Amino acid sequence: MQLTESYTLPVPQQRAWEALNDTAILRQSIPGCESIEPDGENAYALTMQAHVGPVKAHFKGRMLLTDIDAPRAYTIVFEGQGGVAGFGKGSAQVTLEPEGDAATKLSYTAHAQVGGKLAQIGSRLVDGAARKIAGEFFKRFSEHVGGPAASDAADEEGTLQTASGATESEAESLEGAAGAAAGTEADTGETKRKKSWKAWISRS
Repeated sequence: MQLTESYTLPVPQQRAWEALNDTAILRQSIPGCESIEPDGENAYALTMQAHVGPVKAHFKGRMLLTDIDAPRAYTIVFEGQGGVAGFGKGSAQVTLEPEGDAATKLSYTAHAQVGGKLAQIGSRLVDGAARKIAGEFFKRFSEHVGGPAASDAADEEGTLQTASGATESEAESLEGAAGAAAGTEADTGETKRKKSWKAWISRS
């Protein structure tokens, strides 16, 4: 299996590099990750859960960083065991390129091999699951490295939604008031008609 993708991160290159080496950010960004701990020089031990088609697996694995060229690139060599579900192993070449002063393009090419039940469910399901996990990882990763700007944007969006809600509420109030006024006017008209009818009968 080969997977090649690129993403634009809303932070400078140095910040993106630091985040890629921050175990706390990685643990929060990797879908299903339960723990990630240093395990030697430039190596990490991790545990995670993953759904691949009908197979749900609990993996224990290890990542090793090689070919490190800070803050531009490194290669991740990984392997994991999922018990009866099977195993996965491979590598990924990761590169960072600055895009202006406030953004970074992250690109990677990953090669992976799976065995056991994971290999039996078909390459299309495995590829689809891998792309979904990668997409979710970079979505979370971007949110974590975005910093205060991302939080401010979220707060602003919440404020706009609140304002919109208030406007709708005011509109409903005005509509209710208009309805009540119309009802009152209708009642007044009906009363006048009744009085005119009674006056006509009296004259008759």
